[in-house]
Amino acid sequence: MVCQACGNAVSGEVHFCPRCGAPIAGAAPPQEYVPPPSQGYVPTPAQSYPPPQYPYPPVMTPVPRVQRNLQTLAILWCCYGVYRLVFGLIGMFFLRSSMWRHWVPGRELPWGVGPFGSSFMAGLVPVIGVITIVSFGLALLTGYALLTRRPWGRTLAIIAAVLALFRIPLGTLLGIYTLWVLVPSASGFEYDAIADRT
Repeated sequence: MVCQACGNAVSGEVHFCPRCGAPIAGAAPPQEYVPPPSQGYVPTPAQSYPPPQYPYPPVMTPVPRVQRNLQTLAILWCCYGVYRLVFGLIGMFFLRSSMWRHWVPGRELPWGVGPFGSSFMAGLVPVIGVITIVSFGLALLTGYALLTRRPWGRTLAIIAAVLALFRIPLGTLLGIYTLWVLVPSASGFEYDAIADRT
């Protein structure tokens, strides 16, 4: 054999060149010394070791804002719609009960003639009913649009959030949360990508 580093001729049993010390490419690897079994040594099978650990953990990419919050936002809008319906019905009930509280049979109501009192009080109950139904429908439609990833859901949610800002405190909190998730331009691109996939 010939040393690849210096060209010196070496025998086949050496593993390193005697002139330059370079390892011989074609040489067989040195054999590990195994004492005979008579000296109490029992060869064991090779152990399996876990794969080497990298010095740093893998890089975790953050989940985008819309994808992380859209499901929660949709559920909150549905719950807010139910809250508005219940709150409106309770308000209508207490308004009617307060009008009948001081009524005595055979006498007119304190606010004037009619089963609901004066014309102002009588007209207030249907107005509250209409506002309650519209608020309930808008919140439920917003939650449905976000839950099903409708392309127009983001625009509807922003409009509903601006209107809900005036309903302190729950509407204000939900409106701020909705605007924080959906208003940035990056959120618009992300929502469009989510809506296009569905």
